[in-house]
Amino acid sequence: MSLSLDTYRLLGRSGLRVSPLALGTATFGTEWGWGAEQDDARKLFDLYVERGGNFIDTASTYTDGSSERMLGEFTRDNRDNLVLATKYTAQRRPGDPNSGGAHRKSLLASVETSLRRLNTDYIDLLFLHVWDFTTPVEEILRGMDDLVRQGKVLYVAMSNAPAWEISRMQAIADLRGWSPLVALQIEYSLINRGGERDLIPMTRAMGLGVTPYSPLGGGVLSGKYSRADLTATGADSGESNRKSFNAGLGMVTERTLAIADVVREVAAEVERTPAQVALAWTLQNPAVTAPVIGARTPEQLLGNLGALEVGFAADQLARLDKVSAIDLGYPHDLLASDHIRTVTAGDLKIETRR
Repeated sequence: MSLSLDTYRLLGRSGLRVSPLALGTATFGTEWGWGAEQDDARKLFDLYVERGGNFIDTASTYTDGSSERMLGEFTRDNRDNLVLATKYTAQRRPGDPNSGGAHRKSLLASVETSLRRLNTDYIDLLFLHVWDFTTPVEEILRGMDDLVRQGKVLYVAMSNAPAWEISRMQAIADLRGWSPLVALQIEYSLINRGGERDLIPMTRAMGLGVTPYSPLGGGVLSGKYSRADLTATGADSGESNRKSFNAGLGMVTERTLAIADVVREVAAEVERTPAQVALAWTLQNPAVTAPVIGARTPEQLLGNLGALEVGFAADQLARLDKVSAIDLGYPHDLLASDHIRTVTAGDLKIETRR
């Protein structure tokens, strides 16, 4: 069954209703060498909202703050109709050791800055952006809970953190009556399925909705890259800078290009674009609430929204899963083996619902 932006979903174990695709706004502003100027960003925002979209994703440091400032202007007339998500922990002032990190001082200062830029009294969803391995989890959770009690934040969530830390935090929040985590934002796509080892199973057990970022693998799955990009060097244009950035992150390899080849084959069969197929694949995972999509032009955004209408045959999904499969590693491979199933259950037939 095809979806639309106003086919709203509940986020994790909360009652918050969000669109099945979130509008990512890291492209709002050109400070990073690519992206959209304010007038073009406004067109993207209006297009998304006019089609029923209500889930907007940003961060305190996206495009050096321009993303939040633009959204503060764009949402002036319809703030309460939208779910605004932002993030903290990335360093906001070089040289200031406390302008970044997960600790309380960074948390409060970042949220106050985001509130001013967004021109709002409250943030719907606050993500811890990047785990810092130094701040005690109780400090993070209590700081987040204080902001919820003050009404400055409505829901709290995590991003880019180990599964065992998130599950520990959820248990502590439940035991102490603090605000629970409702979402997890991770990189997840056909070229990066690492979240399937522990993070995604953890979210299903702990009641967090997944909002994947980079569902197109930095553009690799949209067909932007070829074998020539394996050795290419960046030029001066914004697109070339973005390509060089993604190549430097290891997104452009023989393996990822082979996955992109199969995506193109399936796209031709279903008469859709490769980007739509890649996005639609993430929506097949029942743990995924809303992939975060970014665009620089209305044409790109319209193309991404077309993913909501893509359907797959069983053999097409099987081919996509096979070419992108990963080794789950220990103990997952061991526990999934026939030998272990025999040891733990004998010849009993036990249905698994997770």
